[in-house]
Parts: sequence; C-alpha cells; structure tokens
Amino acid sequence: MAMANKNKLVKIALLSSFTTKGIGEALSVKCHEIGLTPKFYIADYNQYAQEILNDKSGFYKFNPDLAVIFIDSRTVLGDYYFSFNKLSDKQKKKWMREKLIEIQLFTKKIEDGCSCKIIFHNFEVPDISALGIIENKQTLGIVECIETLNSKIRDFYKSDSRVFVFDYNCFCSKVGKQNILDNKMYYLADIRLDFKFIPNLCDEYLAYIKPLMSLTRKCLVLDLDNTLWGGIVGEDGLNGIKLGPTREGRPYWEFQKYILSLSDRGVLLAINSKNNKEDALQAIREHPYMVLREDNFAAMRINWNDKATNIKEIADELDIGVDSFVFVDDDKLNRGLVKDKYPEVQVLDLPEDPALYIKAISEVNDFNTFQLTDEDKQKGKMYVDQRKRKEFKGASSDITDYLKGLGMVVRFSKLNSFNLPRISQLTQKTNQFNMTTRRYLEEDIENFGKDNFLIVSAGVEDKFGDNGIVGVAIAEAGEEKWRIDSFLLSCRVIGRKVEEALLAYILDEARQAGAALVTGEFIPTKKNSLAKDFYKKNNFKLAGKKTGMEIWEYNLKNAYGYPEFIKVIREE
Repeated sequence: MAMANKNKLVKIALLSSFTTKGIGEALSVKCHEIGLTPKFYIADYNQYAQEILNDKSGFYKFNPDLAVIFIDSRTVLGDYYFSFNKLSDKQKKKWMREKLIEIQLFTKKIEDGCSCKIIFHNFEVPDISALGIIENKQTLGIVECIETLNSKIRDFYKSDSRVFVFDYNCFCSKVGKQNILDNKMYYLADIRLDFKFIPNLCDEYLAYIKPLMSLTRKCLVLDLDNTLWGGIVGEDGLNGIKLGPTREGRPYWEFQKYILSLSDRGVLLAINSKNNKEDALQAIREHPYMVLREDNFAAMRINWNDKATNIKEIADELDIGVDSFVFVDDDKLNRGLVKDKYPEVQVLDLPEDPALYIKAISEVNDFNTFQLTDEDKQKGKMYVDQRKRKEFKGASSDITDYLKGLGMVVRFSKLNSFNLPRISQLTQKTNQFNMTTRRYLEEDIENFGKDNFLIVSAGVEDKFGDNGIVGVAIAEAGEEKWRIDSFLLSCRVIGRKVEEALLAYILDEARQAGAALVTGEFIPTKKNSLAKDFYKKNNFKLAGKKTGMEIWEYNLKNAYGYPEFIKVIREE
C-alpha cells in the first residue's frame, strides 16, 4: 500500500514526452535535504503512453508512490502546433474531446494498476501565434483551445483524491515563457525545459512529496516588531508603528491578511516576540489595522527570553513537536539561534524589504495537504477553546470533577465519504498517541473498507465547543479474533478518557460479532511513548513480541465499559 515508509523511502516515477535529463538528479538532492531517500523510475524517451498502457511495463513493476506525467504542449498538439488555425471549429472541438479522453484513459489506467498519487502537468498555453494580434478574435484559436482543455482537465479531477493537476502553464508564466525553452538544446536534444529552471520545478514537486510522506508542518510561529508591523512598539508606541493602508504600512497589513488566510485553512499561528507584553498586547487588541487578533493565536510567548526557549515552550503547550514549526523573524540573530538549537524547525529567511514578505511566505510549501477537512478550517478556534478548557481545569477541585464538568459527547461513525479524508489525515499526522504509527492514504482506507475491517472515527464535543474528529481505530475482524491495526487519538483530547471510550467501542463491536479475543499492537517510535502502556493499563495481556512490535490480547469474557461521564452516540 502507498504509505509513508519508516525509512522514508519514496518511489517516484517520471513519465514524459521529451528528454527530462537533470530532473531526477535535482529532485534527489532536494529529497535528501528533507530526510527522504528517493528511488526513481524514469521512462525512456517519449515512451509515456507505452509505459502506461502496458500492464507488464517497468512502470507498474516499479509500483511508485508518486507518478509524474509531463506531456508538453508541442507533443499534445503534434503537427497542429504551427497549423492549428487550418482546422475547422468542428475539428478543433473533436481534437479537444479526443485529448481529454486520452488523458482520462492514462490516469484511469494508472489508478487501476497501482495505488500511487498522480501529478499531471497541464499544458503550457503557447505565447506565439501566426495570427498575431487577431489570435484572440478567432472562435477557437490555439490559445483558447489549450486554455479550455486545461480548464476541462482541472474540472474533471477536482473530486479525484489521487490525481492532482500541476499548473505547469502558471509555472511557465512565473519563470517567463520566453525563458522556459533553451531553443538550442531543444533542437539538439529535444530538451523542452531550460536546465536552470529544473530546481524550481523540483521545488514544486516537493509540495506534493511532503504531504505524501507526512512531512508537512502545522504551526507558523511569528515575531511581532518589524514582522507583523513596522517599527518597535515598545519604543514607537501604538500610534507610531507602521501598519495599515499607507505606503509604509501596507506591506505589513497585507502580510497579516495573507497569514490570516493560512489560518483559515488550518495552519496554527503562534507569537514568539521579545517585547513588553503589555505594549504588544495593546497593539494586537487595539490597533485599528491589526488583522490578527488575540484569538487568532494558539499560543503566545511575549517576553525577554531567548527565542529558542520560547519555541520549546510553545511546542509543549500545543503538544506538537518543534519539527511542526515554521519560524518567521526579521532578525538574523534570532533566526540563527533557533536554527542552531532546533535544526528541525523550518526557519524562513525573511527578506529585508517587507514588500517581499508575502512572496517569501507564499513560497513555503510545508503547509500543503491532500485534503482540507472541516477540522482544518476550525483548528484555530479549537485551540482557543482548548485554552478555555485548561482555565476550567485549573479552577476544578480534581480531575474527576473537571472531566464530569466538561459534559463530553463522543460520536462514533463508521467509515463514510464524509469522514474518509479526516481519517486518512489523522493517520498521516498523529504521532504521540498512535499505537502503530501506520500512515494511510485515502485509497488505502477505502481498500480496507472493502475488506473485513471495521474503520471508525471518534468526534468529541463538550460545553466549550466541538473538537471535530479526533480519534481513529482500524480493526481487522476475524471470526474468533479481532486485530487492532491502528488506534490513535489527537493530542488535543488526551487525558479525557476518550481513548478508553474508543477502546470500549471496538471491544463491544467485536463481542457483538461473536469474537472471543481482541489483539492490539504497539510499535514504539521516538514520539509515541505516551501510548506505550495503554493496553497494559486497560487489562490487555502481553502475548509476545516480534520485529520491534508488542502484541497484546484482551479476553472478551472480561467486561469493559464506557467512562460514565461520557455520553456515547453510535452512528453507522
């Protein structure tokens, strides 16, 4: 199955219509830089169709995790590249239909033959036409036809969780269509991408590889002075900082707007600032053009401690690793300190000119995901609610009173189209309370659902708000014995007995199905020590060990109930 390997091996296939010399080498370097060991299958020159359509080709034997299909405009247009306008409108429409069907055939064949994710390049819109300035006066000119074909490709794959359309036309525009082709190398060796842009293209591929291999980041940690606003609030005062619709304030104002859009898609925000706390909070709360307010930040460290110490404290507060952070600070000394202390933090080298801040942050490809769930959209609010829970816990006399006072409701839902993306996402991201840390893509989960597996999600609500789907269990159902393949819970609800409710649900389902025994597996990692004794504490017996895995057993003759203060709702 396509899942992130423990040794971080990633298998990448490149199927292209022209000479792709240099892409594998450049991408290999970039993969090694982020801790991956890549293995490549690069199809022979212009053999993409043969590789895809032949079930016994080397491509299918390679069984990639990621397949890149790179067919350029000159190839897809063929002899029409210079004579497109000789065709009638009827012929042009027929050509578009045929090409779209051909593309759909290619991707369907790959989806049927292996479980990889697919990156399909759309087509570069030609920037030359023999018709000159009247090209766009044609009913169906070459530019309009390629744009239409790209649009149809994009629309067709919007709901396909395995095929992602890479906007190669946009990539060409960013680097300059007049520059994308080295004409001499094109005629000498059929190379259709100038060598100097290959690293840029590989950076674009990394945006897909990182989520595929569970290497995405969760939290953007931000400085304040000369980062979210211009100037130093402790010296310049609330009215003296640069922020708003002025020449000097607009770069910071719009930078904040862009960061808010990241928060809206599920990126956590945190503050790490050397400042007088009262001055900084006054600016955050009262400045009329402040876009990011207090409730937008999951954690705040505004003090005179060093930034590295603050980074660790923020990680502890949010219950995530420092390898989940991207750190943004205008000061080189602070950036260097964090790099030295925590090299696993992605430190953005912010440009000196604030006019370039948005460009710099938009090029960070560490926050990409293959799906955007409802939980992602509400993540910022969920962490604010979590702060309220901690305050309530501090006011409670003991842990039992605290848990009873939350008024928790746990909703169990078997696999469906709604919870599928979130289930996959949790297997990809959850580290601390994860019994086996097996990573599964959506197609893997769907395949489990076709076999004899129970797949269930756990959603949690309480009086402070909805936590969304925070737990997952995947169990293989046998006649006499069930095996828990995956059992995990988001760190947001650890310690609230939700894990015991999820276990009770699995044991209850197994008992009702007539099983006598349930086995659970624990595979230790550097990050899941929190889960180490879970089965032991819940009366499972150690049955054995093999290849770094503990196997625990529970006899279903023994009763196991739900925590009394949790209301359980079971949905099919």
